[in-house]
Amino acid sequence: MRRLTKLLATTLLLTGLAPLAPASASTPNCTTVAVTAPAGAKIESVDAVSRPEHCEITVALTHADDHVKVVVGLPLTGWTGRLQGVGGSAYAAGDTGAPFTQAVKDGYAAVTTDAGVLDGLNTSWALKNGEIDRTLLTNFATRSVHEAAVIAKQVVRKHYQRSVSYSYWNGCSTGGRQGYAEAQRFPDDYDGVLANAPAVNWSQFAVATLWPQVVQGNDGHVVGNCVLQAFQKAAVEACDAQDGVTNGIVDRPDRCGYDPRQLIGAKILCEGNEVTVSKADADVMRKIWDGPTDERGRTLWPGLPKGADPVWLAGTIPGFPSFGFPVAAQWVQSFLLKQPGFDTSKLTYAQYRDLFRQSVREFDGVIGTSDPDLSAFRRSGGKLITFVGTNDQLIPPGGTLRYRDQVERHMGYVNDFYRLFTAPGVDHCFGGNGPQPTNALGQLVDWVERGKAPATLTAATADSTRNLCAYPKTSRYVHGDPKAASSYRCV
Repeated sequence: MRRLTKLLATTLLLTGLAPLAPASASTPNCTTVAVTAPAGAKIESVDAVSRPEHCEITVALTHADDHVKVVVGLPLTGWTGRLQGVGGSAYAAGDTGAPFTQAVKDGYAAVTTDAGVLDGLNTSWALKNGEIDRTLLTNFATRSVHEAAVIAKQVVRKHYQRSVSYSYWNGCSTGGRQGYAEAQRFPDDYDGVLANAPAVNWSQFAVATLWPQVVQGNDGHVVGNCVLQAFQKAAVEACDAQDGVTNGIVDRPDRCGYDPRQLIGAKILCEGNEVTVSKADADVMRKIWDGPTDERGRTLWPGLPKGADPVWLAGTIPGFPSFGFPVAAQWVQSFLLKQPGFDTSKLTYAQYRDLFRQSVREFDGVIGTSDPDLSAFRRSGGKLITFVGTNDQLIPPGGTLRYRDQVERHMGYVNDFYRLFTAPGVDHCFGGNGPQPTNALGQLVDWVERGKAPATLTAATADSTRNLCAYPKTSRYVHGDPKAASSYRCV
């Protein structure tokens, strides 16, 4: 249950902002306002509801036979003049829960959208009469977050009788991908984008994360959870000290040369039973770490990082289907095969590779979010911050690092508006035993509004601090207390 809860709760709450002066001393009434529909859409209704701390205005719109809701939260007092867009997770386009509420508490007008689709692990909307519902896919991929920004700015202007001063996007996972979609396609929507652990290169990642189950199915050997975690522990122990300090964290999994064959013959205690690690176990683990390959053994996509928990993608989790990571399995079932009940654990290597190529061919231009040209966002004055955990077990960070490299190859120096930070030991969006960002959104605000570009992101655990370095630099222990940020340098 803990794993399922964490999968769905993939928006990281980051507070501690330096506020603007309150926009208004008076409190406007919570009433509906007139909203002009974005191009290609039609407004169906506008409703206003008073909440304890904000006025909530819901705008319903349609493009054909879809029904999309955009929800705008307007602080009753203390509005800072800022707007915050709140992202979704998995197959949910938005979130009106804790992230939305926190944004309002922090003095933002908040906006989120359901894109006309359902909850985070439900893709029953994908098919209509046996074919892809292109309207809803377009909504989920790019259109609805843009329209939400357009509508929210109208609502704010009419409610407070003044325009938004600065607008920010805040999302992780699917929300991170949505932030990149905004920067790539609608560069004027947001002044600052915080897009963490982003599901960019969706067309590749959504198939690549099924690889561990495909390997076990084709090799005819399922590795038990205990053995998977034994491999993880062994890799951490082997590569932990590479950053100069032993702290249970692999800072650079890509430079960890640990060979899983070294664990063959080891005795592992699994639920009271002793298990001996076999060559077959090690062969499967090696393929999982290496990532999916084509017929000639060439890499299709980065694999799971050494140090990340392999159980999520390769193991057995109570309450999860047996055919793999749900986001990946549902993408293959509904969008590629158009067979929602298909058992993806039965895919052959040849079928898997065909599906990987099909996904890129048919959907990269729709939801891939892989365009390396961010020049329009740069020209608009936008600023983009991303952090990825080196232990991300759901969206392995290799895809995001690859995208950042592509942007630099396309545009040259980009640190003037786009900075990527790696978070050693951090899981997907949050969690793990590494220091996690404490004020990333606040640092983005400082960059946008005060020109203060973050050389590092402040981060902490319960008992330590350690600044996160801007890619391609990583932090290395120099001297002093290993739990103090001052003991590390970016190199």
